[in-house]
Amino acid sequence: MIVYLFIIIGLRIFGKNELTQLSVSDLVFVLLISNSVQNAMVGGDNSLLGGMVAAGSLFLLNRGLDLFHYRSPKFAKLMDGEPVVLVRHGKLNHIQMKKNRLSLRDLEVVLRENGIGNIEIVDLAILEIDGKISILSDEDIKKDSKLTGEK
Repeated sequence: MIVYLFIIIGLRIFGKNELTQLSVSDLVFVLLISNSVQNAMVGGDNSLLGGMVAAGSLFLLNRGLDLFHYRSPKFAKLMDGEPVVLVRHGKLNHIQMKKNRLSLRDLEVVLRENGIGNIEIVDLAILEIDGKISILSDEDIKKDSKLTGEK
């Protein structure tokens, strides 16, 4: 359980973009992490029962954290963070881009995927808690001011 929590905290520290934008080196890293902590999880017990106990413990711990996450908004905010505005009215938020380790190239890829060729025409781009970037139009913003935290 300690290893599970360590890995969750490590992924949280690495940032949102690590979860959805895995490169080949990131995938290899995750695989090697799992292999490196395997002995810490089962010790010297390589039996079927030992593996099932370790897996069962992880299932229960994961379920418990999910329930706690659902019932505690403060815990959910701690674990997930909050959405971050990257672009507002065509202006890039350099501070948030740097803080979240996103390059202009990363953002431009998402814009092109949404049919946008120029950042200056973006009304709002938000880095969501799951690592995805949402692009919103001016009409979306007017419909729901809660999207930007403005009144």
